Amino acid sequence: MPVPQTAMTTGLTGQLLIAMPAMSDRTFAQTVIFLCAHSADDGAMGIVVNRHLPEPGFDDLMSQLEILPAPPRRRIALCAGGPMDGARGFVLHSSDWSGEGSLSVDDDVVLTASLDVLREIADGNGPRQALLALGHATWGPGQLESEIRQNVWLSAPADETILFGVDHDLKWRRALAGLGVDPLQLVADAGHA
Repeated sequence: MPVPQTAMTTGLTGQLLIAMPAMSDRTFAQTVIFLCAHSADDGAMGIVVNRHLPEPGFDDLMSQLEILPAPPRRRIALCAGGPMDGARGFVLHSSDWSGEGSLSVDDDVVLTASLDVLREIADGNGPRQALLALGHATWGPGQLESEIRQNVWLSAPADETILFGVDHDLKWRRALAGLGVDPLQLVADAGHA
């Protein structure tokens, strides 16, 4: 799904999706996804924010992209953003910076798919908070809504600590705790009255 130039203001845009503990798809087990776009007609697009990528390192990636200075003056976390377009990079960042190829998701978060933001960051500037994701996750029209009804995902308001924090291993538990949920007490089946 191509990234639109303006944010969709419907549905779950700007929310976190938190995988339920019983998630059977290993690709998404214990993931936290920030939804960058969501609508009934177009489906959804999001970035997994809690799958740290140890390789390539940020310095190595900047070198491959021929972005100077080397070494960069500033570094940001690098994560596996999802199973789609794994070679394509997206920078999820605070709204204090915007450039060509930027999508304002909401008042606080912007998604940029151009190298300009990486040049700024490498030079020690750019947005205050940022995360570089390789790849993204997508859902067709109605697919995400169906998965939520099947008790696959919980949704929650976005939190800067969850989005941009560097402790990726704790983000899933922290996202659940933010909802007052203990993952050990959740059941996989939805109740019916």
